[in-house]
Order: sequence, then C-alpha cells, then structure tokens
Amino acid sequence: MKTLNCQQIADAVCSLTEACGALTPSCAAAMKAACEKESNENAKFALETLLKNADVAKERGLPVCQDTGMAVVFVKLGQDVHIEGGTLFEAVNEGVRRGYSKHGYRASVLDPVTRVNTRDNTPAVLHIELTEGDKLEIAFMPKGFGSENMSRLFMLTPSEGIEGVKRSVIEAVKAAGSNPCPPIVVGVGIGGTAEKAMLTAKEQLLREVGAPSGDEILAALETELLSEINALGIGAQGFSGDTTAFAVHIGKYPTHISALPVAVNIQCNAVRVAKTAL
Repeated sequence: MKTLNCQQIADAVCSLTEACGALTPSCAAAMKAACEKESNENAKFALETLLKNADVAKERGLPVCQDTGMAVVFVKLGQDVHIEGGTLFEAVNEGVRRGYSKHGYRASVLDPVTRVNTRDNTPAVLHIELTEGDKLEIAFMPKGFGSENMSRLFMLTPSEGIEGVKRSVIEAVKAAGSNPCPPIVVGVGIGGTAEKAMLTAKEQLLREVGAPSGDEILAALETELLSEINALGIGAQGFSGDTTAFAVHIGKYPTHISALPVAVNIQCNAVRVAKTAL
C-alpha cells in the first residue's frame, strides 16, 4: 500500500498546468509537416503564424492560446494507493486553482445557470479509472471550447454500420468548419452507451498526434477518414488548403445489440497535454 498526501497530488497537477503554454512535441511536428507541404498560400501563412505563436509563447512564458479551457483531468488510480489529507477531487482542484493563478491563465469556468464565474477555473472535470498496483497516473488536458462546442453524438442503428460511422464523423467535421481552429485532431468513440462513447472519443485526444490505433481495423479507418476530412478543403483556420486535420484517433467499446453510438470530440490545433505519475 502506498500513501499519497493530497498536497503531493495538488503539486503535481499544479505543475501539469504549464501545458497551457506549449504544444505537445507530436502536435508541433504535425504542424511543421503540414506547413512544409501546404500548397495554399493563405493556409501556409496561417500555419507559419501558429508556429511562430507557439515559439513566442514558449519564449515569454505565455499560454499558446488565450482560451486555457476547462481543466480536464484523467486519473488512473492504483487500488493499492491510499490518499490522505482530503479527497482526490479536492487535491486536483487545488492544483488547478494554484496553477491557473500562478501563471495568470484566464478563468473561464462559471455556473451554467447564473453565469457567475468561479474565478479560479475550478472545478476541473475529473475522470477516474481504477487500476492494479500502487501508482497514481495523471493526464491533464486544458480543453478550449472553440473545439469542445463542436462535440457531436450520433445514436445510430446497427444497420447503418461502418458507413454510418464514417458519414457521422464527416458530418461533424463539415458542420464544425473553421470554428474549432483547424487543423484539428478528431477524436472518435464508437460503442458503449451515450456517455461512454463521448468519454471514449475524448480519451483519444490524449494520444500522440498521429499515433495509429493498435487495432488494425480502427487504424485503417483512421487513415481513410483522415484522407476524406482533408479532402473537404476547410484548411488551416478555415482558409482552405491541404490540411484540415492532423489526425483521426478512434477508440471503441462494446455496445448493446440494438445500438451503434458514435461520438466525435474535436481538438483544436493547439494540442496541450501533460502527464505524470506518483
């Protein structure tokens, strides 16, 4: 049995909030590759500007985007971990509160009815998965809402099959247009229930940009959909061009015999993810 104090967890989350100030290495690599091959002058300029913006953010210690989002935190909690000094939820929120205040990130979280701001970007959205062992793994994703607002859930019938899945993903991307600040990463969740499909889609955004699924069928579907999405011509920041999406990441979960849920969760061009383990 390993004992972790809430303060240790809060410190770890606070450090992870620095992710708001940098693209992940795989995102930066995908953006550079897209810029090098872009044939549309306006889209190429947009990609060059995004790369320059990332450099300036790193040099000056600024956020990559003014929308530092809602803090979405995924925790894998080993069943042999004991947390003392408070709850895991309290510890995560304390880390978010301190991190956003320390770096001067925008406080974007408010009551959905009264619209009164919480002033410290809490509460975070916390997902917990119980695992074996005595490790506590944390993944932090600041999710901006230009992309989050483009989320879609399709409750298809089984007869619609894989063609229905593909049609739904393309429909979601077309409807999103330039709103999620493309080039985007498209997270897709197939199966489960409505909420499980949505969670599965978001979890795919934790992957390295462009890393294929370990499932051969899903990997092939990712490649096919990426080609179709880029053929839409929406392009960087909606200026048309060759790259509308950096990647399509698909996950699945068993579902009911009478169902075929398909969820789409889009990430903007600023993929910001950080992970640690205690």
